[in-house]
Amino acid sequence: MSVKIAVVGATGSVGREILVCLAEADIVAADAVVAVASDRSVGSQVSFGEDDDLTVQALTGFDFKGITHAFFAVDSKTAAKEAKKAVEAGAIVIDCSDAFRLEPGVPLVVPGVNDAALGQMKKNIVATPSALAIMLACVLKPLQEHVPIKRVVVSSYQPVSGLGRLAMDELFSQTRGIYVNDQPTKEHFPKQIAFNVIPQVGEFQGDGYTTDEAALAGETRKLVGPDILLTATCVRVPVFIGQAAAVTVEFDSALTATAAREFWRKTPGLSVIDHRTTEGYVTPVESAGDDHVFISRVRDDKSVPHGVSFWCVTDNTRKGGGLNAVQILEGLLKAKGKK
Repeated sequence: MSVKIAVVGATGSVGREILVCLAEADIVAADAVVAVASDRSVGSQVSFGEDDDLTVQALTGFDFKGITHAFFAVDSKTAAKEAKKAVEAGAIVIDCSDAFRLEPGVPLVVPGVNDAALGQMKKNIVATPSALAIMLACVLKPLQEHVPIKRVVVSSYQPVSGLGRLAMDELFSQTRGIYVNDQPTKEHFPKQIAFNVIPQVGEFQGDGYTTDEAALAGETRKLVGPDILLTATCVRVPVFIGQAAAVTVEFDSALTATAAREFWRKTPGLSVIDHRTTEGYVTPVESAGDDHVFISRVRDDKSVPHGVSFWCVTDNTRKGGGLNAVQILEGLLKAKGKK
């Protein structure tokens, strides 16, 4: 089939990563890709592979006619409005926002975890999970396939790039300002982010959890298993790229840390780096630009009868963003080719 792709939000960090991954996957040539963004980016250039640049077109009034697949790497409000226009014009939408993640009839997909969900698409929209949910699903699914998971406890360490370029600029300017005794100003974070950590990702709900913490539980159940209980504390940290989480999993029956390592080592896309010595683990900065989810600090949780604790890390804009979206496209095209 002839493929014509629009990348909406092409100038953002996830949009740019989608373009990088598209070019690496060699799915289409540059002339079959349209870069779309807000009015202020119109006319600017974004890279597609090593040799091609795309001129950004305006999302306002953009005609999706002829577009077969549209990536949306924009905020949820924009995605909810514009994605439906793309669908009405005949495109299949792959949305990276949280607009459709828990909507019935919209599959939430992590390739390699729940590929079969693509066959359940009813609205020509596929949702890609949050970066944290992608990482968590990748490490939990191989365990769930062997022993049912009862409960998961997550403490996340999330980079500022999850809020976009302006948030990254704020971390940079605050850090630079502190060194010259300027008072840090905050615009995109509830408190100073430089040299600090903020235990709030999303808005607070009435029960004390934030929207992101609640969404992580819902996404994990949709991706891995409907009966999984999950509690999370999501923390924003002064890191640009690369997210991490400390995770404890409680199982219905016996599963040891040794067995978990072996299941993970046999799973494509996962890398176990766990040497139990100084530097024998992976940190967020080391994950930048890599496709893998790295797992370290694996140990038996001695506080419950059947439990394993571990540390995991991945590049939130690549594995947790652009790569997952492009792999969904590959899955759609593969399924189309089999019909």
